[in-house]
Amino acid sequence: MKSTVSYALEGITVVAVEQAVAAPYASSRLADAGARVIKIERPEGDFARNYDKLVQGQSAYFVWLNRGKESVCLDLRLESDRSVLDALIASADVFIQNLKPGSIEKLGFGSADLRRRFPRLITCDISGFGDTGPYSHLKAYDLIVQAETGLCAITGNQQGPARVGVSVCDISAGMTAHSAILLALYHREITGEGTSIQVSLFDSVADWMNVPVLQNDYSGYHTTRAGVKHPSLAPYGAYRCADGKEVIFSVQNDREWVNFCDKFLKQPRLTRAPGFADNMERLGHRAQLDEIIEGRFSELSCHEAMKELEAAGLAYGRLNEVADISKHPHVRRVGVGTPEGTVETIAPAAIFNSQHPSLRPVPALGAHTESVRKEVSARLHQRAVSA
Repeated sequence: MKSTVSYALEGITVVAVEQAVAAPYASSRLADAGARVIKIERPEGDFARNYDKLVQGQSAYFVWLNRGKESVCLDLRLESDRSVLDALIASADVFIQNLKPGSIEKLGFGSADLRRRFPRLITCDISGFGDTGPYSHLKAYDLIVQAETGLCAITGNQQGPARVGVSVCDISAGMTAHSAILLALYHREITGEGTSIQVSLFDSVADWMNVPVLQNDYSGYHTTRAGVKHPSLAPYGAYRCADGKEVIFSVQNDREWVNFCDKFLKQPRLTRAPGFADNMERLGHRAQLDEIIEGRFSELSCHEAMKELEAAGLAYGRLNEVADISKHPHVRRVGVGTPEGTVETIAPAAIFNSQHPSLRPVPALGAHTESVRKEVSARLHQRAVSA
């Protein structure tokens, strides 16, 4: 029996002229909730289909982000195919697009015009830098935005900046768009009115940068690149054990600092020692503190260190590789159908009514083109008869 919560969007139709990651992330979450998502692809397909061929000959990105959708190939340079898209939007609840800036307007599907024509429609435009400002006309991909927002500047180590290891700007924008669309659907339920939503990759991650920006603006504090140590808390980071494995642990408050010194380091006097009494002092003397901590970890195996950290009431974890997370006891898996067979993906994060999710399959390129064209043709014919 399927959860009435997890399929709450049954009856909602989403038309998405989308590519890559950000918009497909948002629409895939709507599809997971039961919405009908009609994915409009170029005749050659969403270019994310060819990012790699590592999942049974298919792109890992595409398999992850396009389950539960209908793939419809349209050449929007052709008036006849634009007419099909127009008919689909006319009966849709949500329209999402993330083409390069200005493209959707040139095709005749700008959100302002659509909102005038269809007052109940919710439109969501996803871009790199938004609709205004000097960079609004530029294409923007994930790493470019990581760099522009300063995220790379605080990621990495003393040797230099680094990219966050997943497409965090795209994902953040997709998450932001998804939550905004849900709010707009609720607003429409109350008022009967649609909404125009604009989401940019830049805005989505700039919001996440509030802590280092506030620290810089109000105190001149410069967040340093700290590798796998926390830039604002000490001690908080990865330390190598006697068996070569690394353990991450965290001290978040004064009580934990006292317990750490007393029960783990076995140095209770260190608690109020000059340079270590509070977090800001410890940040200023991190090198000296790390030398003490590293000495203690070097005496213990990974298992012993974690056991003692737990006894001290501290949070801890292992510095895992991707292969480790794949086998992690807390990873939940769910099978998803694809054109090349079932793929075991990591399950969606939210759990509704303790139920295992049931996800609809990933479509082959153009798998629904003919059926949707027939549907649109029948709908237009019915309107002509009714008129």
